[in-house]
Amino acid sequence: MERFTKFLRQRAASTFLVFVGLVIIFSLFSPRHVFINARNIAALGKLFPDLGVVALGVGMLMICGEFDLSVASVLPFCAYIFARSLYAGMAPFWGMVLAILVGCGLGWMNGFLTVKTRMPSFITTLGTLMFWRGILYVWSQMMPLGIRQYIPTGSSFEKVFAGTIMGFFPVQALWFALFAVVLGVLLHYHRFGNWVYATGDNRDAARAMGINTDWVKTLCFVIVGALCGFVACMQSVRIGSFAATQGIGMELRSIAACVVGGTSLRGGVGSMSGVTLGALTIPILDNGLILLRVPVFGITAFIGLATILFVVLNTYVERRFR
Repeated sequence: MERFTKFLRQRAASTFLVFVGLVIIFSLFSPRHVFINARNIAALGKLFPDLGVVALGVGMLMICGEFDLSVASVLPFCAYIFARSLYAGMAPFWGMVLAILVGCGLGWMNGFLTVKTRMPSFITTLGTLMFWRGILYVWSQMMPLGIRQYIPTGSSFEKVFAGTIMGFFPVQALWFALFAVVLGVLLHYHRFGNWVYATGDNRDAARAMGINTDWVKTLCFVIVGALCGFVACMQSVRIGSFAATQGIGMELRSIAACVVGGTSLRGGVGSMSGVTLGALTIPILDNGLILLRVPVFGITAFIGLATILFVVLNTYVERRFR
């Protein structure tokens, strides 16, 4: 009992229990148990990293005390840069590097505007969300760009970023796991992670300890931008084209994943394991509800309800077991 109580003291514990519960429920009640079908699991492994990788960066930024709503426009903007670089004759690897650097630049811009103007990041990134989306719509003229002729199915680049291992396991899931481990080590076992927690918990106290809080916040924004650039390329390789509508809704879903994983909206509280669980829970909830034949347009309502319930549950667990 004491060990169970200690387990519940971890903020992500309730997310883990609900995650396991959802898997059991969908496994038992989906038609012909299709939820645990190998094909459905493989499809989940291909799709959830798009949200998951971005959510990892957004989670670190939220722990730092900031938000980034612009991910929904940074992602397709980077995807357009990637596609255009291929059309210009650039090798896929260097096109990806360019897209990630553009993502870093847009992330740095968000951080610079936030720390220098002292505006809430919610407002700053809401503005850049709409600004870059408008620029992208005008620049691309909302026209899709096919890239399959530059990255054909079966090519080395396609296998690395959208292939499978042993003909079944999606490589995208491995990329998600890699980023989760790297960012988890950075957040929990490196002094930069201590700076992130200190900055998000009490900015003035962090400054008094000699932490350059503006630099920490800006770097967290850059990390989010870099991850958006990576996901933009990975997603484009998977679908074989660019579409201006890529990333729509990503800003709220990534924040929801972090909240579901126990990350505080006030900053200073959260964990990479919790964000990872949250990033898995949202797509599983999506997939399970679809298999249970819930109307597609009603799934958003369930995700919104789940987000509220997770916040209430985490608050209750904190008060009950701390």
